[in-house]
Amino acid sequence: MISPNDFRKGMTFEMDGDVFQVIDFQHVKPGKGAAFVRAKIRSVMSGGTRDTTFNPSDRYPLARIENKEMQYLYNDDQLYYFMDNETYEQLPIDKVLVEEAMQYIKENDTATIRFYQGKAFDVSPPNFVELEVVETEPGVKGDTATGATKSAKVETGAVLQVPLFVNNGDIIKIDTRTNEYLSRV
Repeated sequence: MISPNDFRKGMTFEMDGDVFQVIDFQHVKPGKGAAFVRAKIRSVMSGGTRDTTFNPSDRYPLARIENKEMQYLYNDDQLYYFMDNETYEQLPIDKVLVEEAMQYIKENDTATIRFYQGKAFDVSPPNFVELEVVETEPGVKGDTATGATKSAKVETGAVLQVPLFVNNGDIIKIDTRTNEYLSRV
């Protein structure tokens, strides 16, 4: 059991028949009345977020989440297939769960899949990926003094801002958590 006083970002707990992940929290001690915890939580099963206040004396069961590294194989428009690297079993996952992560994952890349009671609910790409730029405007020599950026599309379809010296065919390193360019490889 966990108390709202023990909340930390990323923690998962069960409440009202659902599993929630703490996105942000704040302990509030008003001048009058009892202290409480204000938290922004996300349902790991449906993906919806909400702001809720908790009484610090409440108790909630901690949810056990399993993380597994799996290899992305292929998709057939609605389902994306991942393979367990230990058992070689294939797991089909619905497009809705993987849509955001697939901006950074190519075939045969590994991804972290999160499970609750054997059901996959989240797919995360590696924190850093190296992808090829397939579409960007050519940079103009002499425009780099201002640190200007331009839009670039990589081979998986993700679009991000890159420095002017990046050209088509370049392989760049991307931070998938922030969708930011890090360096040219």
